[in-house]
Amino acid sequence: MTTSTDFNLQSEHVCFGGVQRFYRHFSAEIGLPMGFGVYLPPQASKGPVPALVFLAGLTCTEETFAFKAGAQRIASELGLALITPDTSPRGAGIVGEADHWEFGVGAGFYLDATQAPWSGHWCMESYLLRELLPRMAQELPLDGQRLGITGHSMGGHGALTLALRHPGMFKSLSALAPICAPAQCPWGKHAFTGYLGQDESTWAAHDASALMAAQTSAPYPGGILVDQGLADKFLEVQLRPHLLEAACASVGQPFELRRHAGYDHGYYFISTFIEDHLRHHARALAA
Repeated sequence: MTTSTDFNLQSEHVCFGGVQRFYRHFSAEIGLPMGFGVYLPPQASKGPVPALVFLAGLTCTEETFAFKAGAQRIASELGLALITPDTSPRGAGIVGEADHWEFGVGAGFYLDATQAPWSGHWCMESYLLRELLPRMAQELPLDGQRLGITGHSMGGHGALTLALRHPGMFKSLSALAPICAPAQCPWGKHAFTGYLGQDESTWAAHDASALMAAQTSAPYPGGILVDQGLADKFLEVQLRPHLLEAACASVGQPFELRRHAGYDHGYYFISTFIEDHLRHHARALAA
């Protein structure tokens, strides 16, 4: 296994005047090779552009959003780069690693695990914020001071929690069908027990509703956008956006929760509303 930390270009595809790239590199934080994608709009040929980080959900990779969401056309129009990290470490050789994806453990959950055997490699929070994003800003034409973050499902949880845990890192925030209160849902409880241990007092630090309720003022005065399909089979038990809505109201955080009849949890839903999210971020990230 290579331990080179170089960004190794795997493929490149011209689309809408820009270029979609996929890279692999060895992550010092994770201790394993990791993949990521980036769409550079045509404006990036003239200098650094603002970027939107999209965190994907369970069972996805760095390629899923790029292939299925249809976001590059609008990103090209807006001059907005799209960053798509992989969701999780892979190939660590932990017994049961692949078997637990459906339930949360094995998937990254965008946090740093503290419990064995996961703590050795499951350091997604440190990987993204301390390694990947800073290095991308150094090596690619991206403006590291103008970053937004969004995500879907587990990735929506990641977007919300990382934005709230690291004030000032991201200038704009949204999510699509996010896990809003993981400490109160089966997916989150299973993952948190595996990654953080049985002491539930440690879980609130990675729970978007709890983090928001603890704010003393609105962390995103320009507003947070969340879209949720009402035909989503995970809505009532796993996602629970009403809890985040209540937490935002309690601290005066402007929050738009749009509920859509007939839409489920998949990429047909995401592709329908992703343009609104890109425009939400582009307005906030405008120079």
